[in-house]
Amino acid sequence: MKSACRVPLAPMTTLGLGGNAARVDEPGSDDELREVVARCAQQGEPIAVLGHGSNVIVADEGFSGTVIRLAHRKITGIRDGEYVNVSVGAGCDWAELVATACDEGWAGIECLAGIPGTVGAAPMQNIGAYGQEVGASIASVRVLHKRSGEVAVYTQSDCGFSYRDSVFKRDLSSIITEVNFRFAREKTSKPLRYAELCGALNVREGASAPLRLVADTVTKLRRKKGMVIDAADPDSRSAGSFFVNPILRARALGEFLGGLRRDGIAPPTLFAASDDAKKIPAAWLIEQAGFRKGEERGAFRISTKHALALVHTGGGTSTELLGFAHEISDRVALRFGVTLAREPVLFGKEPA
Repeated sequence: MKSACRVPLAPMTTLGLGGNAARVDEPGSDDELREVVARCAQQGEPIAVLGHGSNVIVADEGFSGTVIRLAHRKITGIRDGEYVNVSVGAGCDWAELVATACDEGWAGIECLAGIPGTVGAAPMQNIGAYGQEVGASIASVRVLHKRSGEVAVYTQSDCGFSYRDSVFKRDLSSIITEVNFRFAREKTSKPLRYAELCGALNVREGASAPLRLVADTVTKLRRKKGMVIDAADPDSRSAGSFFVNPILRARALGEFLGGLRRDGIAPPTLFAASDDAKKIPAAWLIEQAGFRKGEERGAFRISTKHALALVHTGGGTSTELLGFAHEISDRVALRFGVTLAREPVLFGKEPA
C-alpha cells in the first residue's frame, strides 16, 4: 500500500485549489483498507475518500486527516440471460467503464459518457445526464464501515437514490469499495428522453441509437459546454456543474412561475422530477439573475461555454471561489426566491 504524509491535494483535483492532506493512503484491498480505517479510528483521525477530484473543493488550509485513494479497479461481468451482472472496483475510472459497456453491449450508462471521476463516486451523487441516472442501473453497492471495518451490501432500494443524492452522500460513515451493475445486453441505447441529445442524433424522443454513437455524441455535447476534462480547454478547469438544478414542488413552482409572469419573463424549459415537481435549470437562473458567461471575479470566472461551471484561471483560493459562488446564489435567491445548492464536496472547513 502506498502512503505519504503532508501531500498537496490541489494537483489531485480539477480545480487545482487547496492545501495539503495530513496523509494519503492508497489501499489495494479490503484488508489494507481495514488497516487504514482501524488506524484512523484509534487516533481519532478524520477520513475522506478522493477519486479523480472532479467534484471536490479542497479548503485552503487543507484536510487534517487521511485521504484514501482506492486502488480497487477490476471489472468483472457475468451473463444472466438477457442481462449481465457487472462488478466494478470503486477505484475504476468511470470513462473506462462506459467505454467497456459500449464495447460489450451493456446498455444503461451510455448517456453518462464524458463524466469525470471514479466508479465509487457515481452512486454517491447518483450521477446523471441527458435523461439517465446511474442509480437505475445499480443492483447493489458494497461498502466498508469506517468505525467497525465491517463490510455491508446495500441493495438498490437501500441506496435511497434520488436526484443527485443517495444515502451515501447523506451519511459518510462508510466507504464504497465496489459497485454492482445490472445491464441489459443490447447494442442500442435505452429509450432516449433528452431533447438536446435526440436532436443531435436526429432521432425522435423515445427512440434508441447505437451505444457507441450515443456515448460519442454525449461527449461532444459535454465538450462544447466545457464539461469534459481537457488540458487544452481552459474552461474545463472546474468542478463541472457547481450548482444542482433546484426542484420545486407544486406550490413553490406556482409562485415561481407567477413571479415570472408578473415580470414579463418567459419561463425556461422545465424537466419533470416527479409527478408534482419540476427541475428548474440552474444555469438559466444564474443568467437571468444578471450573470453572464465569462464574467470574472479575480482568479475565477463563469465558464464561457456554460453558466453552471465556475472556472479557476490560476492563482486563486478556495475561499475566493466559495465567495463568488455565494454571490451567485444570493442574487438568485433575491431575484427568484429559489435556493441554489452547491454540488461539489468540500474537503476541510467552510470559510468563516
